[in-house]
Amino acid sequence: MAVVETEQHGEIFVIRMNRPDALNALNNELRTELSEAWNHYEDSKDLEVAIFTGSGRGFCAGEDMKEALQAGKPGFSKPTAKPDPFMKETLTKPVICAINGFAMGGGFMLVEKTDLRLAVKGTLFEMSEAKRWMLGGWNHGHVANLPFPIATEMAFAFRITSERMYELGFVNRLVEADQLMPEAMKMAEHLLTLPPAARVNTLHMMKSMRPNPAAPYHKLAKALHEHGALSDRMESRAAFAEKRKPVWKGWEKPEDRYNMPTLESVSNS
Repeated sequence: MAVVETEQHGEIFVIRMNRPDALNALNNELRTELSEAWNHYEDSKDLEVAIFTGSGRGFCAGEDMKEALQAGKPGFSKPTAKPDPFMKETLTKPVICAINGFAMGGGFMLVEKTDLRLAVKGTLFEMSEAKRWMLGGWNHGHVANLPFPIATEMAFAFRITSERMYELGFVNRLVEADQLMPEAMKMAEHLLTLPPAARVNTLHMMKSMRPNPAAPYHKLAKALHEHGALSDRMESRAAFAEKRKPVWKGWEKPEDRYNMPTLESVSNS
């Protein structure tokens, strides 16, 4: 069974993650096949709009914890195949996200890379970085242009319903489960009624205007990702896989808690 299924409906390309028993968690096989699908979409002269969705009751649960534990390190290995234009955000064609269920961690990050979004009512979203790394998802609320307290809530890995995400403007449409793909197809068909240059140019303009934190904040984030007991990253994954409460170390040296990297210190490094 392929972990990525694709369908072509005229100029519309459907990409469906297909690891339903794992809530479409991102293992290396799934990431590799997604990259191949996105490259096919970008390079094809016959495809103009993509719909991105998942099978089963989850859109994507994020990082595959079991694979990380087997590898003995957190996160993903770098794929050796052709770079993924979706993950690199170099796609020149629009992507509609049809969110069929849970969008957690890396799954949430997949959603935010899309251009238009529909979600099934009652779906849960979570930016899980604070649970798995030394720094929470600090930039996601900023990129989504959300108010500071909402961005902070998101960074601290609170779960947020699709209804609230719709109210916040992160999701374009709320639908019943049986209407998810029909409504996504309607949105795709609307895009295809536009003059091709208008569709391409508008997408390019909208992506160019997306907020992006300034370079010094990225440098500070890199330093903060190393600020703490790095063993806690694997403890988080082990506790998740073993369904137990994690035992945190916190810092290698207790005084490190108060020796915080700052914008000034990273700018001078």
